[in-house]
Amino acid sequence: MYNAETSLKASFRSGLEGNASAYRNFLADLTRHLRGYLRKRLPHMQDDVEDLIQEILLAVHNARHTYRPDEPLTAWIHAIARYKLTDYFRTRARKDALTDSIDDQDDIFASTDDEPADARRDIGKLLASLPAKQKMSILHVKLEGRSVAETAHLTGLSEASVKVSVHRGLKALAALVRGTA
Repeated sequence: MYNAETSLKASFRSGLEGNASAYRNFLADLTRHLRGYLRKRLPHMQDDVEDLIQEILLAVHNARHTYRPDEPLTAWIHAIARYKLTDYFRTRARKDALTDSIDDQDDIFASTDDEPADARRDIGKLLASLPAKQKMSILHVKLEGRSVAETAHLTGLSEASVKVSVHRGLKALAALVRGTA
């Protein structure tokens, strides 16, 4: 029976000791194992499998000095492969998020963003339930961004009255939204 751990570990350790032929055998065997591992996880991306295998082999080669002989080689390689696969998915997700297919044009018209219009309508309904003085004070100060002095001049109220109207109106709106009014 074939034991990947024993076979790979023997050729890897021999390669670390300077046996170039054993190291080539290790890389060839590892490539077969990685191809099987990645094809299961990337069934629709076979073009990317070979690139990913090369990245993993390079990472194993560059990190070979970090391998501890008393630990399983396959677990060490699996950690590297899993990291590279996760990195691949992360990179792919970023690319996919940045590039929308032009074939999905029907989706462009599938929905609209009516949120601002809905918000204006909802605010209008809420303000309609307030007394005119509070409604006008909130409208000018909070929604239009006018100063208290400007609002007082426009409405004919005193500045103190505008401040009180805004405060009481906002308190009443909060109660309406909470459903406690």
